[in-house]
Amino acid sequence: QVQLVESGGGSAQAGGSLRLSCAASGYTGGSYCMGWFRQAPGKEREGVARIYSATGSTYYADSVRGRFTISQDNAKNTLYLQMNSLKPEDTAMYYCAASTGRPWNSCPGTPAIYSDWGQGTQDTVSS
Repeated sequence: QVQLVESGGGSAQAGGSLRLSCAASGYTGGSYCMGWFRQAPGKEREGVARIYSATGSTYYADSVRGRFTISQDNAKNTLYLQMNSLKPEDTAMYYCAASTGRPWNSCPGTPAIYSDWGQGTQDTVSS
């Protein structure tokens, strides 16, 4: 089981930037996919961005493409989400998640396939 701890985020003005980090531990090898998800009050959890560990292939939701960037530092076992040009509708609880044993370059955005989750970090964007 992978342990995930998010940090960063907080509050920002519209048009501003925030950066999230997710420190991972307990990884035992093999291919995996890591992703950032968010959940706003009264809404379902949605995928924001994902990255396939072995290839570095990235995937984004249409709502954040061009504004958010997911990256990984394998030496530090850390996942990042750089969020630029923030909008009030980006306000949500953000979670990082991991899905181990993935098929090659398979990194779906469906929350159900991710078995390991961080505790979440609240990000608020004001207009």
